Amino acid sequence: MFNVANILLVAAIDIAGLAVAFPVGIGIALAWGVITTYIAKPAGDPVILFAGVACVAVAILINAAAYKRLPSAGQKTTAKGLIISVVAGVLMGFFYRFVAAAIANIKEIEAPAEAGKLTPYTALVFFALGLFLSNFVLNTIVMKKPFVGDPVPLGDYFKKGNPRLHLIGIVGGIIWSVGMSFSILAGDTAGYAISYGLGQGATMVAAAWGVFIWKEFKAAPAGTDKLLALMFVCFIVGLSLIVYANVATAGAAAS
Repeated sequence: MFNVANILLVAAIDIAGLAVAFPVGIGIALAWGVITTYIAKPAGDPVILFAGVACVAVAILINAAAYKRLPSAGQKTTAKGLIISVVAGVLMGFFYRFVAAAIANIKEIEAPAEAGKLTPYTALVFFALGLFLSNFVLNTIVMKKPFVGDPVPLGDYFKKGNPRLHLIGIVGGIIWSVGMSFSILAGDTAGYAISYGLGQGATMVAAAWGVFIWKEFKAAPAGTDKLLALMFVCFIVGLSLIVYANVATAGAAAS
């Protein structure tokens, strides 16, 4: 499920750009993932938590509005990029609850795991195996039927991909895996819904790269910068509320 979502997200980035596809796709994944994970394993103040999710949802709508202001080769391309981003976000919002459901509740490392469930470390191994094995099927299909461009032969991986490009991909995978590991390990203490929501703070980083580094909105009409600023504010407020949801619950329990 995560692999399908990730491949769709990469395709959406290629079509719509990093500053659009990532905030829309991962923003939806954040909102939907927090909701589904909270239902499976509730933790944190629900009012504050879902208020944060609502702020993120507003940020997604603002980002989509800013994207529509960009000069486009055609409405079909604009719609295609947004639709793929939305589908990727919905799928990615589902995967984390299944990972969380497989993990035993372990408050202390010495405590025995629940019968029939995994430790966080074992869950990470199985998750990585699922990604690795499914990729041979899913990536091959997308290479033969790409969303944009011509089909890509399997041999191009070795003919056109030089060691530097392969290394960049491997390093990217390592960085993501370390982040996923921290998210799962923090979930037992902070709550998996909160841990997942904060992990999607990557949306802010990706949007900043798209706007400030890759200049994806440089051709946008006047006033678009105000929409983008409002989007960043909504994301920051939303993530802050998600953090506070756990703080508020911990404070109430202590009192």
